[in-house]
Amino acid sequence: MTAMTVERPTTQQRAERPVVLIVGSGHAGFEAAKALERLLHADEAEVLLVSDIDHMNYVSLLPEVSAGILDPRHNAVALHRVLKRTRILLGEARGINLDAHTTTVRHSSGSIREYHWDRLLLTPGSVPRSSTIPGLTEHAFAFRTLPQAVYLRDHVLQQLEIADAIADPAHRAARCTFVVVGGGHSGTEFIAQMQLVVERALPRFPTLTRHELRWVLLDAGPTILFELDPHLVRHATARLTERGIDIRTNTTVDKITEDAAFLSDGDGIATRTVVWTAGVAADPLVAALGLPTERGRVVVNPDLHVPGHPNMFAAGDAAAVPDLTRPGRLCGATAQHATRQGRRAAANIVASLRGAPTRNYRHRDLGFVIDLGGRDAAANPLHVPLSGLPAKAVTKGYHLWAMPTVTNKARVLTDWLLDLVTSNQEVRLGFVAEAAARVPGGD
Repeated sequence: MTAMTVERPTTQQRAERPVVLIVGSGHAGFEAAKALERLLHADEAEVLLVSDIDHMNYVSLLPEVSAGILDPRHNAVALHRVLKRTRILLGEARGINLDAHTTTVRHSSGSIREYHWDRLLLTPGSVPRSSTIPGLTEHAFAFRTLPQAVYLRDHVLQQLEIADAIADPAHRAARCTFVVVGGGHSGTEFIAQMQLVVERALPRFPTLTRHELRWVLLDAGPTILFELDPHLVRHATARLTERGIDIRTNTTVDKITEDAAFLSDGDGIATRTVVWTAGVAADPLVAALGLPTERGRVVVNPDLHVPGHPNMFAAGDAAAVPDLTRPGRLCGATAQHATRQGRRAAANIVASLRGAPTRNYRHRDLGFVIDLGGRDAAANPLHVPLSGLPAKAVTKGYHLWAMPTVTNKARVLTDWLLDLVTSNQEVRLGFVAEAAARVPGGD
């Protein structure tokens, strides 16, 4: 059994230099750490960041990683490179004692340590929303991390290789059929990008024809991209339908087997590829705290402070942040919100350390962008509807602006330019094990 060490500053150290501990290095946690370094004097507080990976994953560009447009490393923002005054604790937060103000961390080395904090920022992010659907965890793939994005590209290409080598029509059809469950940003952009990848790769497989390929996008709601601007929804739906993608709304999956997906509309689709993007849920750490939650997310005040715990804040996908621009509703679980909430949480933590008043999180919607692959996209910057090449330019520009570092910006831009002037290499790399890409088990 691994011994646990409790790391606590001395009374004098605590009086002189309080500890701010951040759990999670997603958009919210990463931006909060950056902001704390900027806002705090060097000797004013110590910042600790707990993360199970050594980078921040820019999730909005994962579809381009799957498509082979972006090198996975270029989509990963190195924590140690950016955060110069933050102590990064590589490991997993296994428990939080709200009364003792401690967090237990299981480090990547296997050791377990307990860290004291004076201010806690909870930003563990989200995980794929689990479900009781039979066969989901055994046979479906998740699309949330860089390894999953890389694996799915390999898997899709492998299905074509297998189909090209067999003669049985039913077996070939199953290998050439790809089902994506969830028509939000991730699911829509993934199927749009991967459909084009397969189109480009098709000449490599002489026995396969275009009409054998089948793409199905399912969503439980009345439209894909639900709650987005109707212009974006209409354009994305029309363009994907024109490209042969079967979009089924008000439909989800009842059961998944090794070689089929059975839908709520009674249809059964023979397939070896089911990708699960049907929403996200707050990290299980949230439920373990025993705090009030809404939709599985910890309840917070508009200033991101957790009620009843004056030294604790929460932001991002794990926090039920009131949307002050739409009374009675919560802010969406988007990278745009998480980024801004992380910065606001950092400013409020600094204010609380200095005895100053905190400020509420209030956002101005900048609009949304949907990349449909190739030269097509849909966007509504500042609520101006765009489609086609103008929307593509806005989409690329937004992501380049939002990417956190100059290094990552330059590498992403280089990848995009190379994609414009050179042909993509449709190769399987085999870096990621299948188990890493499966939908995780229940909460």
